Amino acid sequence: MRVKHLMSLRDEAEPSIGVKIGVKNAGCSGMSYTMDYAEAIGPHDEVIEDKGVTVIIEPTAVMFLIGTELDYKEDKLASGFVFNNPNVTSTCGCGESFSV
Repeated sequence: MRVKHLMSLRDEAEPSIGVKIGVKNAGCSGMSYTMDYAEAIGPHDEVIEDKGVTVIIEPTAVMFLIGTELDYKEDKLASGFVFNNPNVTSTCGCGESFSV
């Protein structure tokens, strides 16, 4: 529901069809997640529709994200999206990067 709310706040001058999720080489454990608004669907992107939101997975990220659940957590100190990935074998101390 949080993604749907954030999409509704987007400026009409910057239309989005959903969110795009990927991975990049970064951090001390090797990889980190990327998440951004999507303006188009690429020819090899995976597309998931759930609860009125379109989630687009970059083709290079699919094998690293199989079985992953995306959640939104809020507590007294922070709030943000959390990736619950069953394929992760280790993470860095700050939780920003992972390896599979």
